[in-house]
Amino acid sequence: MTEIDFALGSRYTEKYNTLSLRKRAEIQNNWLKERLDKVLPEIMTREGFDMWIVTSRESNEDPTYFSLTPEPTLYAKRRTILLFHLKNGELERLTVSKSGSPGFYKAVWDPKKEKQHVCLGRIVRERDPESIGINTSQMTQYSDGLTHSDYIYLEKALGKEYMARTKGAWRLTCGWLERRILPEVMAYESLVEITHAIIAEAFSSRIITPGITTVDDVAWWMRQKIRDLGFLAWFQPSIDLQAEDVDMIPMGRSKIEGERRTIMPGDLIHCDVGFRYLGLHTDVQQNAYVLKPGEINAPEGLKKAITLGNRLQDIHAESMITGRTGNEILKAAREKAKTEGIKASIYTHPIGFHGHAAGPIIGLWDNQRGVPGMGDYELFNDTCYSIELNVRCGIPEWGGKQIRMSLEQDAVFTKGKLRFLAGRQKKLHLVGSPLPT
Repeated sequence: MTEIDFALGSRYTEKYNTLSLRKRAEIQNNWLKERLDKVLPEIMTREGFDMWIVTSRESNEDPTYFSLTPEPTLYAKRRTILLFHLKNGELERLTVSKSGSPGFYKAVWDPKKEKQHVCLGRIVRERDPESIGINTSQMTQYSDGLTHSDYIYLEKALGKEYMARTKGAWRLTCGWLERRILPEVMAYESLVEITHAIIAEAFSSRIITPGITTVDDVAWWMRQKIRDLGFLAWFQPSIDLQAEDVDMIPMGRSKIEGERRTIMPGDLIHCDVGFRYLGLHTDVQQNAYVLKPGEINAPEGLKKAITLGNRLQDIHAESMITGRTGNEILKAAREKAKTEGIKASIYTHPIGFHGHAAGPIIGLWDNQRGVPGMGDYELFNDTCYSIELNVRCGIPEWGGKQIRMSLEQDAVFTKGKLRFLAGRQKKLHLVGSPLPT
């Protein structure tokens, strides 16, 4: 899909039909089968593991659990233990449970013959793995799902010899969670397009009446629209405004006591919205200008600000090179932006099975010098990101007042290049200009 002028070419959200729960499950299970067959053996080989044990208990599931289990799994049954054994390039998938999942996991525990931990120990000894991955990590929460009590349970099951062969599988976990297969990327394109459509409708005269509508009204309309379309918001949508008489809200703050909340002509309004569907998350920020009576376009200063934001996106994309760490990407992008006189802030995060997902962190809004830990994790192909950033600049029409132009766009990094999913915003939405029919 090419770059899209969302301010002029947006679609009504009513044109989108979501799938039934049953059809969603069918699609997600097809994806899971392909991922287990192709992705997981590759990542285990890359990270040097020949066994991976993921254990979960009901209502306290490991962060990877639902990415590994087929629909309609809604919880772990009592204690569920998934075991992956890689030998000669072939991946054996077992569940130390009473019942398996045909096509996904073979059940190996008969409670009439042995206790669950005894079965687990026997299975491990029979396969005699050299390196056993377990989900313990101080690096990332997505690789730290093994509870203290389950760790003790593993010690009991494996014994000293095999427990000594365990080690934290944080790179394996990240690799599994961050990798996207082609069918997922194709679907992601549509999910992001729908997110853009929700924003386009929200930032229109259908929803906003200047002087009456508040930023909270629009945020809750977005939340309701997401639910009405059959999706789930993974965070509360937010709307903020800047104007000639309203300063930008400091980063990290959602509102300031006593600030104006009613949207007025001449305002620059900004949104942050995302949802979850088919096991994937979206996260997008765009901007709109509220036309004053007699205006047909935004002030030139605001239009130049979004163009400057697009330039920073390009610099960011050019800095993303396979094998570079998140911190190296951040440094390269910020240095290039500085040479061009751009007042830049970059805080990009991976996206996928989670909103703020596993993978390299490329800056934080409150840390532009590099992020210890996941900022040192490298960039791999076939991974997705929310390219999140802002530029600051003065607006001549507002007496040189400094504004922050914040943009966030979901993208896929594949074949060594970054591609924005469903395009990106290149022009401001105009409130007061009718949506196209």
